[in-house]
Amino acid sequence: MDVCVPRVLVSACLLGQPVRYDGRSKGIVSDWLAELGAEGRVLAFCPEVAGGLPTPRPPAERQGESVVTESGLDVTTEFDRGAALALALCQQQGIRFALLKEGSPSCGSGRIYNGRFEGVSVAGEGKTTALLRRHGIAVFSEDQLAELASALSLDASLLDISSAATG
Repeated sequence: MDVCVPRVLVSACLLGQPVRYDGRSKGIVSDWLAELGAEGRVLAFCPEVAGGLPTPRPPAERQGESVVTESGLDVTTEFDRGAALALALCQQQGIRFALLKEGSPSCGSGRIYNGRFEGVSVAGEGKTTALLRRHGIAVFSEDQLAELASALSLDASLLDISSAATG
């Protein structure tokens, strides 16, 4: 694979892997995403599992900078570890784009649950999304596939221009 071709970090649950807190996936059906995967441009990752949490696991929500389960168990360390591992992987692989699961306390990019376990979502972002964005990685949700496709297309054309100018 050409190293200049932009790759995407994708929430493993969106690719059909049963890694969500409830042991299920939230696989999305997308010919475009399947094509990216076939081209080797998709890297599946679950920050919660990478951070050391089991599957299944108790649901957790953000409460400020902390992440806790409904019973009050603080799992912030595992969420922070998973976020750091996601960032390290992106930096190691030169990944500048991520497609992450909306609503997740790790991966939410525009909405997360309110932290009171009421099933109410509010504007906010998950731990992994926040860290990736602070380091210049563009994060999209599964509701933003068209925007991600445009960003990847623009990025690829800019790389082509850059390669032509320096080559």
